[in-house]
Amino acid sequence: MVQLKDDERIDDLLAKEDRRIIQSPSAFAFSLDAVLLADFTYVPKTRGKILDLCTGNGVIPLFLSTRSSVPITGVEIQERLHDMAVRNVELNGLDDQLQMIHGDLKEMPAYYGNNKFDLVTCNPPYFPTPKSDEHNLNEYLAVARHEIHCTLEDVVSACSRLAKSGGKVSMVHRPDRLVEIIERFRAHKLEPKRMRLVYPKEGKEANILLIEGVRDGRPGLKILPPLCALQESGGYTDELKEILNGR
Repeated sequence: MVQLKDDERIDDLLAKEDRRIIQSPSAFAFSLDAVLLADFTYVPKTRGKILDLCTGNGVIPLFLSTRSSVPITGVEIQERLHDMAVRNVELNGLDDQLQMIHGDLKEMPAYYGNNKFDLVTCNPPYFPTPKSDEHNLNEYLAVARHEIHCTLEDVVSACSRLAKSGGKVSMVHRPDRLVEIIERFRAHKLEPKRMRLVYPKEGKEANILLIEGVRDGRPGLKILPPLCALQESGGYTDELKEILNGR
C-alpha cells in the first residue's frame, strides 16, 4: 500500500483505467499542458528509451507508458515532487519500466555521457524569473512556473545533449516565446519539425505551444491544424474529449 502524505490524494489518470496518480493541490497536480504534450509527442513503441525532464509527479511518463513498452526515466529537481513520482511508479506497478531521478536537468548530460535517448520530453517553467518579492508564495509552484533553477537556454541545451542524432525532443511552452524557442533549438542542433498551437476557444489567442525538434534534422517544419479546447457553449471540443479519453 502506497502511503499518502500531507494533503495528497489519488486520482484516476483521466480515462486511463489502469493508471492512477498521487497529486497534491499545494505541491503539484498536473494540468492540460501535460496531457497535450503526452498526446502530441512521437513515442517509440518497443525499441529505444525516453527521458522526461521537469517530470513533476511523473505524470508524462505515466501517460507515455500506456503507449510504449520502452524504458522511461523522469528527472525532477524538487525533492517532494520526486518522492511523489517514485510513489506513483510504485502505485501503478511500473518499476520494471519507469525510473525517477532526483536531480537537476543541467547535470543530466554529464550524468548520462554518451548514453543518449530516442525521445526527450519536457514541460519546463514558462516564465522568466521575476524579482524575489514577486515569486509565488508557494515554493513548489514558483519553481514549476518560473525559471528559478533553469532557463529556456538550459532546458534546450540539456534536451539537445541528451537526444541521440535523429532523436526527437518534444516540449510544451507558451506561444509568446516561440521565436526564442526556435532560435534556441537551432543554436543547439535541434531542427523544428512539428508545431501545434492550442487555443482556449475559437476567436481567442493561442495560449499553449507544442513543438517537436529532431537532433541534427533537416529543415522542414510542419504546422499542424489548430486545437481549440472549448466550444462556444463552454464544453470541451470533440477532439479534446478524444485526447482526454486516451485516443
